Amino acid sequence: MLFNNPKTKFADWAAYRVSPSTIGRSRPREWKADPDLAPEETLEPEDFRGAHAALQTDRGHQVPLASFSGTRNYEPLNYMSNVTPQRTPLNQKLWNLLEQAERQFVLEKSAALYVVTGPLYERPMPPLPGADEEHTVPSGYFKVLAFERGDDIDTAAVIAEQETGPGESYCEHRVTIDEVEARAVLDIFPLLPDDRARELESQEGSLFSELGCEDGQ
Repeated sequence: MLFNNPKTKFADWAAYRVSPSTIGRSRPREWKADPDLAPEETLEPEDFRGAHAALQTDRGHQVPLASFSGTRNYEPLNYMSNVTPQRTPLNQKLWNLLEQAERQFVLEKSAALYVVTGPLYERPMPPLPGADEEHTVPSGYFKVLAFERGDDIDTAAVIAEQETGPGESYCEHRVTIDEVEARAVLDIFPLLPDDRARELESQEGSLFSELGCEDGQ
């Protein structure tokens, strides 16, 4: 599930539930425009032409393809509505390692993990040189993970800037959900009672230790 923004041409957020059954073998990437969106509300694969050479960006999935390659409906993940221009060091290192940690956690627990992710627009960024529609390139990204453990909810939240270096760890970019909500202008847990949401969102998530992060990282 995602919420497309026709002004930026990218999704404001994407939410997904990854489980052991959704994870599968590698799948091809057949980039397409989203057929459910009007042409003026989204980008096409051609709009990314020359972006890597000019801006060192990849076509970064918001909902990761590898987390749903075990399903029959993985092809829409390659629609441009699920893609943003993400700097190569961030896309291929920190963000990729975080997505790998999600899948490893799911497989080890044999349980589902809930994720909300999306872009941030906190400063001007160079546009895609090959795009023929107005758009806004993200300056960074957020991700919130939630795991139901009985009556408890364990969480983790990360924010990473586009300029994140290849040697940086997602463990170094942990934040509170309060910070994500303030910077992304979102309500991550709209259905939780207010007192429970405040408790979860004001503290650094307890899930990091199970995502490979040690205290102090």
